[in-house]
Amino acid sequence: MSSLLYIVLLTVLGHIAYTGSRIAVSLFAIHLNASPFTVGTLVALYAFLPALLSIPAGRLIDRIGVRGPMIAGSAIATLGLLAAWFLDNLYGLYLASTFIGVGFMIIGIGAYQVVGILSTPEQRPSNFSMLALGFSLGGFCGPLLAGFAIDHFSYRITFLLLAVFSIAPAAALAVIRARLPRPHGHAERPTDAAVLDLLHHGDLRRIYTCVALFSVAWDVYNFAIPLYGTHIGLSASWIGMIMGSFAAATFTIRLSMPIITRHFTPWPLIMTSSVVAAASYILVPLASNVPLLMLLLFLLGLGLGAPQPVVLSLLHDHAPPGRAGEAVGVRILLINMSQTVMPLLFGAVGATLGILPVFWSTAGCLLAGGWIARRRARSLGSEKKTALKNPSA
Repeated sequence: MSSLLYIVLLTVLGHIAYTGSRIAVSLFAIHLNASPFTVGTLVALYAFLPALLSIPAGRLIDRIGVRGPMIAGSAIATLGLLAAWFLDNLYGLYLASTFIGVGFMIIGIGAYQVVGILSTPEQRPSNFSMLALGFSLGGFCGPLLAGFAIDHFSYRITFLLLAVFSIAPAAALAVIRARLPRPHGHAERPTDAAVLDLLHHGDLRRIYTCVALFSVAWDVYNFAIPLYGTHIGLSASWIGMIMGSFAAATFTIRLSMPIITRHFTPWPLIMTSSVVAAASYILVPLASNVPLLMLLLFLLGLGLGAPQPVVLSLLHDHAPPGRAGEAVGVRILLINMSQTVMPLLFGAVGATLGILPVFWSTAGCLLAGGWIARRRARSLGSEKKTALKNPSA
């Protein structure tokens, strides 16, 4: 348990830098009079190289362990923040988005690997909930820290402050020798194993589809909320507060996950979460005052925050032996593909048609994910009834 708490703490520190940088990069670009398409491009750069590198990174972590890659990821993210601090222009933001995205991708795969390997199947939902709580705490503190630092100091000081948080995991991993999972080497992984083999498994295919659709919703939150808040005249501090309410909701729901998972099986939970998040996205562009927006983003956080621990637990349960890191890498590949394409698409749509179609099309994606989860829940229910009727089958 001490190793799990150690990794969660380091993840919190890294995630503060990651989420804080996303709002700082977006708002600084807007401050520099960048177009919505340019802002979308910057957000997409957080995911472009991670989309290409996540599967090789997962395989590397399967082979050599988590400590070295996580130290490297922390250092890479710090270089990105220092580039934004030093250059203080759009070119610095392009470098920051790219380096921070790659660095945190590596940290994320390592953290997922630690929790998955050090947990039994029965412990995984609650332990992944603990890790998700860490992400939520970082997601709450990061935007708040960035928003207040921007308003009270400057963008340059904000990036330098976030760099302190991003280098902390590397420093801790280099100094404190906690027990971490050992490398798998090559023995447990078939030599002819291909990424597409993972998609031949029906449940893994459904999991990845839902991951992609939920990822679209997270991308819209990160991209559209700063734009929408600026559009209706909110300051950076208020935008940070609104986004902080989303993170507070994800923290709340994930804190409750051990209780929730005792009463809900995974697929019905994913279905319910999809509907809740979709309802929020329908209503957000119709609101213009801070209390209502905070309430709606809290609702959105409940909807988007619940599925992650369940999805990660399902992923580790169904991943082939010795390929958990690779399976997580495929998940991150899908997320980062979405984060690369969708901000560009939504930036173009927002620039031509306005922000409302962006929010409502996202609600449609979430409802599609809910439909997939509902079908799988009904299928499992039918299989269970058949097994009870024919116990010898």
